[in-house]
Amino acid sequence: MGKKFTFIGAGSLGFTLALARDILSYDSFKDCQIHLMDIHEGRLGYAEKAIARLIAAGNYPATVHSTTDRKKALEGADGVLITILQGGVDVWRHDIEIPKAYGIDINVGDTRGPSGVMRFLRTAPVMLDIIRDVEVLCPNAVVLNYTNPMAMLCGYLQRLSKVNLTGLCHSVQGTANMLADWIGAKHNEIEFTCAGINHTAFYLDYKWNGKDAYPLILDKVKNDPEVANHEQVRNEMYLQFGYYPTESSGHNSEYLPWFRKRPDLIEKYCTHGTGWNPGVHAYILNEYLNAEATWESRFVEYIEKEEIDLERGEEYAANIFNALFGDGKPFVFNGNLLNHGIITNMQPMACVEVPVLASPNGLQPIHVGKLPDNLAILVDLSARIEEMAVNAAIEGDPWKVFQANLFDPLTASVLSMAEIREMTQKMLDKNEAFLGYFKSLKI
Repeated sequence: MGKKFTFIGAGSLGFTLALARDILSYDSFKDCQIHLMDIHEGRLGYAEKAIARLIAAGNYPATVHSTTDRKKALEGADGVLITILQGGVDVWRHDIEIPKAYGIDINVGDTRGPSGVMRFLRTAPVMLDIIRDVEVLCPNAVVLNYTNPMAMLCGYLQRLSKVNLTGLCHSVQGTANMLADWIGAKHNEIEFTCAGINHTAFYLDYKWNGKDAYPLILDKVKNDPEVANHEQVRNEMYLQFGYYPTESSGHNSEYLPWFRKRPDLIEKYCTHGTGWNPGVHAYILNEYLNAEATWESRFVEYIEKEEIDLERGEEYAANIFNALFGDGKPFVFNGNLLNHGIITNMQPMACVEVPVLASPNGLQPIHVGKLPDNLAILVDLSARIEEMAVNAAIEGDPWKVFQANLFDPLTASVLSMAEIREMTQKMLDKNEAFLGYFKSLKI
């Protein structure tokens, strides 16, 4: 019988299909069992039909199964993929709208800052329940997390469990390929070292056929109008820091104190050419509202397609599984792990995004050493804020939630300490139904 792969939160059309397609593309996994679990029975039913369509299109000897019973889905799994969202749009929209009322203009709100912290606090106990089930039902499984906020969730789970878990984000390879396209390089001709924390990592080197390609990137950013206007925020970060960041302009603008604190800066950096639209609702909020209205039609469209794309994509998950227990071909990727000496000028318990070698010997982080001083200041500050939030969840301490928000760069650039405390209290109160594990919600 083939390997068993379990998807927790399988109702996402894009992620579930892409990851299943990639897994099935390996000879070692063509006869695998794909087990889908979701709490939304409607989405789950369509997800099963979509995977069955994929299996039929590839003529694979694989099987697909669906259930709302998480324990049943996890039992005996070899690989587990987590792509959940705790709370619907009507819950997490307040993560964006409450800060907005205080003048904090947030676009995405799923990674850090007050919005990311609140999403983490809602999601943490659910993720821990999943991991406790893994410990009992499939203790040797490799768990790959795609749920945000990546660094806080992975750091939290890795501190509370010995389960073999790392977190994955497509921004590292996605940006590397974007830069390759800018300079006319083929993706497989690029090599790089990338390190930091999730959504705030940088290419410490970036080479094309063994030669430093940063001068070519700099020329494009300075002299090619199409490139210059494509990613205004992170192009500016590159020009001022000297290293290119992994995460898109919309995300980056909300992690930093320089781009979203005044309307004129939003107009200059965050409105044109980045694909991220400021306003009363964040870009991502509008996207999710639209997705809620169209999810069923998108599933139906896929199921009724005449031709199904079977080509392996660029997500890391299938490559990692293949290296660990497929054909054993080693694979290097950027994953999220606790910083046990990997980056030497960051705190030891930070959850860092660093190069990792996957092989039949397991997941082995690759030593990075020191980050450049200017990057270390930025990255370690955010990592320390994230650890404050992780400790808030572990201890059920609302005071530490406030302290995490107090030092958020964008929030601190706009609000007073008293205003941040008041805003945090409103966000805690709005999420009371999800924070029963806290000893109190009063700061």
